[in-house]
Amino acid sequence: MPKDFLKGARDSYDVVVIGSGLAGLTAANTLAKQGYSVLLLEHHYQLGGMATWFKRAGGHIFDISLHGFPVGMIKSCRRYWTKEIADSIVPLRQIRYDNPMFSLATTFTREDFTRQLIEQFRVPAETVQNFFDTARGMNFYDDQTTTVGQLFERFFPGREDVIRFLMEPITYANGSTLEDPAISYGIVFSNFMSKGVYTFEGGTDRLIGLMKADLERNGVDLRIRSGVEQIHVERGRVQGVTVNGRRINATAVISNANIKQTILKLVGREKFKRDFIDQTEAVRLNNSSTQVYLALRPGAHLDESNGDLLFSSTAPLFRTQALLSRDITSRTYSFYYPRTRPGSDRSLIVSSTNANYHDWADLPEDEYQASKQDLIETTLDAISKYVPDIRDKLDHVEASTPRTFQHYTWHPSGASFGTKFEGLAVSRALPEQIPGLYHAGSVGIIMSGWLGAMNYGVIVANDVDAFLLKQSAGAPQPAVAP
Repeated sequence: MPKDFLKGARDSYDVVVIGSGLAGLTAANTLAKQGYSVLLLEHHYQLGGMATWFKRAGGHIFDISLHGFPVGMIKSCRRYWTKEIADSIVPLRQIRYDNPMFSLATTFTREDFTRQLIEQFRVPAETVQNFFDTARGMNFYDDQTTTVGQLFERFFPGREDVIRFLMEPITYANGSTLEDPAISYGIVFSNFMSKGVYTFEGGTDRLIGLMKADLERNGVDLRIRSGVEQIHVERGRVQGVTVNGRRINATAVISNANIKQTILKLVGREKFKRDFIDQTEAVRLNNSSTQVYLALRPGAHLDESNGDLLFSSTAPLFRTQALLSRDITSRTYSFYYPRTRPGSDRSLIVSSTNANYHDWADLPEDEYQASKQDLIETTLDAISKYVPDIRDKLDHVEASTPRTFQHYTWHPSGASFGTKFEGLAVSRALPEQIPGLYHAGSVGIIMSGWLGAMNYGVIVANDVDAFLLKQSAGAPQPAVAP
């Protein structure tokens, strides 16, 4: 008889959270600490969404999540999670670039970016200062018609090397392109490229383990292998969900699933106004990625001169489409040294490349497996430039593709960062369409990445709190007709 993963669950909660990405986890924790009954449902056997990990024989633990986030994570984790989590966030020591235009190392701070642009790229100091001041001063309410490419051309006309230096890590980190609104770059700079890049000491497994313990202390009912099949909307308001074939009622529902999947599949387009469905369908999904996971034999260590992050490319110029091509010319290597997991003697490397889902989705199984093996072999060839004896040191290697991410996260097209910029407006408007229904997740550049997702979870939790307080006070809520 199959295991009942909902055994002991109540028939009704104040809030149901669908999905355990960082936004869902943080929203659930925030509301539980405010005294609400919260049920968190995750279809996978692991919490964390894209910020998770997996284990392999030999004791190897691979982090799937990106190897780096901004300093603001420390403050947010201390405020919304625990001091132990916040105190485990440490800076990466060195980020490297190696491409046909330049090869250099940086601490990824505004101070060092300024120095590099003046000394290495010979850009006038006044221009550098004006560019960073402009980027730092951008906010969500600014003009969204100017593109990132136009912003760069304004300050660095014809300087493709400068654009590559400033843009390539951001494209890797969250799929941003030169065609996206300039505000997206400004906000990322404010969060990311000012005080360096940080990571979690002890690995993602320890981070999610500490978060799980805090959720349980605060009374969140956590359920894995619990896939939500439907969000119920009746009489113009959210009423609950069906999960694993069982209906559970709720006053409010927060979806941490992809925004398009939430609206078009879990709720259904017939529950919304036509113009809102049109707006939803126009939201562009972000690109996906491939990763190759390399585990060295126990005790076989890496030369730390490679840095913590290495942006490597053989492409002569920075081009977004080249970064997405099946003919891979750019790889970002995350190096995990034993210090990443104190007490461990293991060294790991994760090679990441941006990718198009449809380049992988429709391959026949034999071609798909052959393509994965080719991805592994070409990655080993490429990284041998930096770790010459990599094949001799290997203990385990495997690859993931956009199909892998789609399988485990249920995100359409295996999108690594949810949606493009316009997804945020749809996400924020969801409760205006259906009272009690909310969304928190990766929607646009502002809410992408670890810090954005976490803070968005808090924002939405506060919205839900205000809604529930009105409910308890007996304030009438408008029913929304399709």
